[in-house]
Amino acid sequence: MTKRQTRAFFLGSTGLFSLIFLALTYDSHRQFPALTHSDQITPEVIAGKHVWHRKNCVNCHTLLGEGAYYAPDLTKIADQRGAPYLRSFLADPARFYNEERDRRLMPNLKLTPQEIDEVVAFLTWVGKIDNHGWPPRPILVSGAAIPGSNVGGAAPQAASDDPVAVGQALFGQSPPGCFACHSTSPGVNLVGPSLAGIAATAAARVKASDYKGKATDAAGYIHESVLEPNAYLVPGATFSGNGQSLMPPGFAQSLQPAQIDALVAYLMTLK
Repeated sequence: MTKRQTRAFFLGSTGLFSLIFLALTYDSHRQFPALTHSDQITPEVIAGKHVWHRKNCVNCHTLLGEGAYYAPDLTKIADQRGAPYLRSFLADPARFYNEERDRRLMPNLKLTPQEIDEVVAFLTWVGKIDNHGWPPRPILVSGAAIPGSNVGGAAPQAASDDPVAVGQALFGQSPPGCFACHSTSPGVNLVGPSLAGIAATAAARVKASDYKGKATDAAGYIHESVLEPNAYLVPGATFSGNGQSLMPPGFAQSLQPAQIDALVAYLMTLK
């Protein structure tokens, strides 16, 4: 290849790949409004973003993989924990975790009720961004750091098509992220109560005088608890607030009926 041919090849290749880069950049910007649901950026969402920066949340947490990686990634926290939990937690983090017991501690930022609503609105909007699974290995909110929690680690895969195996795998995946709030070890309560022995607990609960739900057996109670967490409020300081369960209410939309049945089948084995 002569010098002239080499120069032509270099200039031509540079020009071609520059055009490809510009085309991809244009296409990305064209899709940003749909991917980020920019039409849902309300004044409350913008105010929540300002609170996020003003309180230096990024010094510990990450959003979309950007941040300090000291504390959990909060990209999908609104889906994982739900707005009722986030409001209660931001008002008083020590109600849920303390350094001595859980080896973790989030400072109380002294947010006003309005600021809390704004942060929740901001995190809810962030959670709806189509991030194509990024970051690939975020630090998830879970009980993995809590002694005896029996949760955490890599997301498991079902060993077979058996409903129990599928349900067990689902329990450890995000979504639905059951492991983020529930332990399967006796006496280890995270955000929600321990599910150790839930089959026996559910069977007794449907017979209790204070139960006002529609379930008639243990499996029905567990199924109802997943889809209608407010049907029965389990006693506990961190399980509900203002007469509302802190369990996210949207699993009827995010899970298929077969997945819910599989989760129930797995939980029914915890006797």
